[in-house]
Amino acid sequence: MSFDGLFTKAMVDELKSSLQGGRINKVHQPYKNEIILTIRAGGGNHKLLLSAHPSYARVQLTNEAYDNPSEPPMFCMLLRKHIEGHILEDIYQVAEDRIIIFEIKGRNEIGDISYKQLIIEVMGRHSNIVLVDKIRNVILDSVKHVSFAVNSHRAIMPGQDYISPPEQHKQNPFNLVEEDVLKKLDFNSGKLDQQLVNQFAGISPLFSKEVIFKSGLANRSTLPKTFIHLINKVQSGSISPAIMTIDGKEAFYLFPLEHLGGESKTFNTISEMLDRYYFGKAERDRVKQQSTDVERFIINEKEKNEKKIKKLKITLKAAEKADEFKRFGELLTANIYAAKKGMKEIEVVNYYDEMGGILVIPLDPRKSPSDNAQKYFSKYQKAKNAVAIVIDQIEKAREEVAYFDRLLQQVQAAAPKDIQGIREELVEGGYIRDRQKKNAKKFQNTKPQLDHFLASNGTEIIVGKNNKQNDYLTNKLAARDEIWFHTKDIPGSHVVIRDKEPNDDTIREAAILAAYFSKARNSSSVPVDYTKVRFVKKPSGAKPGFVIYDNQQTVYVTPDEETVLKLKQK
Repeated sequence: MSFDGLFTKAMVDELKSSLQGGRINKVHQPYKNEIILTIRAGGGNHKLLLSAHPSYARVQLTNEAYDNPSEPPMFCMLLRKHIEGHILEDIYQVAEDRIIIFEIKGRNEIGDISYKQLIIEVMGRHSNIVLVDKIRNVILDSVKHVSFAVNSHRAIMPGQDYISPPEQHKQNPFNLVEEDVLKKLDFNSGKLDQQLVNQFAGISPLFSKEVIFKSGLANRSTLPKTFIHLINKVQSGSISPAIMTIDGKEAFYLFPLEHLGGESKTFNTISEMLDRYYFGKAERDRVKQQSTDVERFIINEKEKNEKKIKKLKITLKAAEKADEFKRFGELLTANIYAAKKGMKEIEVVNYYDEMGGILVIPLDPRKSPSDNAQKYFSKYQKAKNAVAIVIDQIEKAREEVAYFDRLLQQVQAAAPKDIQGIREELVEGGYIRDRQKKNAKKFQNTKPQLDHFLASNGTEIIVGKNNKQNDYLTNKLAARDEIWFHTKDIPGSHVVIRDKEPNDDTIREAAILAAYFSKARNSSSVPVDYTKVRFVKKPSGAKPGFVIYDNQQTVYVTPDEETVLKLKQK
């Protein structure tokens, strides 16, 4: 993995330079496995993210905004009790492992000095955040509880002694010379990259493969030199944090990895790089967890209406025989003298045909000729009425499909805070039952939380991420002469520039936001319409989020995550 022991060392160095000696002013737990500490150090406030997420575990400084729950979880409340207002005395790595310890000093409720350790173990799905009483070495609590039934080596539970993960007994890669490296390797056995991982602490397959690649024809001369060179880069702090993009997939490390190929982008700090790498990734994962039931319901409703349209089209095709039934009735009435009860069919001259051909009319032998004629006239009337009804039902089903298509796009582009609005909308529309009736009034009186961006020239741009936000933004918040954006004939967000006469760059940036927060996020040359808000109307009785507009202009843009991130950070 990218977050190996070497990466952990570099991150600890970065955190020490920014946070050591600082005061922990605030503690938040926005999500189940993630803690945010606001630390005052060096004359400024810093947000420290500690994540024990099974897929995105990490430790970093962050500039991202996180929404906090209305009621803090129990672990958050315990952290506030034990470390809020305390001093962060030291930060260090355990050996060369992916374990970081924050030494914290403060006074307890009765005024005595207390020492706590906040320990972060970055180990994939086994990652954890543990608060330990340093003097007694007793666990006060942790983000994840692990019993002896799960881990025979140690239990991570309140009241248990804290025991470190099992040691791997590997060689410390720092302060080595080439001869030390040679002693640990067997060039005749092959798989040198795997040997590096097995012999030296803190080494990941990514790092070892880079060593082999940069060594060229790896031998006793080139490999140790390359290994020592890269290790020294990490130890001295002369790194260039980079994100490599290979065939649409991204990887990150302390410096560009040449063996991966692709394009590389470097950053000033590791935390800045991690903010960019995880931009949207962890959030989309959280949205997926929170919206699984909603997304499944929307997909099912969309598919149900699509099947309904197919069936209605078959019904419509049958209903289009109305004229044929009318023709049979009229021709049978005109030839009633020739028909007799008991006949199964009758041949008549089709005077509707210019050629005067013969037409065979099926008859019910149990009915009289006049009853047969009346039967065809009744079928004609029913079919005629059915055509209008079926066409109306098809149109309504198509509106439902378009509506659920918009909702599906909104779920896929939503932040965790946007999911509740989508759920409320489905409740208000009568699609699902309200499972939180006691909170219904509270949500109804809450204004939608919109996403705000700043254009390059400082102009504010606002984006609606669900139908409630879109309706509020377009119909209530935006001024009549401000500029409104939406992807042309593609489900997406409403976007408004808070300016009556924006420049071309601002228009382009707002169009990129509209394209990015739409179903065409992964497309190129996306058409985006824009017009003044005064020309955007919501038809009476229309579904939430649906509008019509005119006097628009169209600009073509390619959604760009880099641009979106810059506008968000501004």
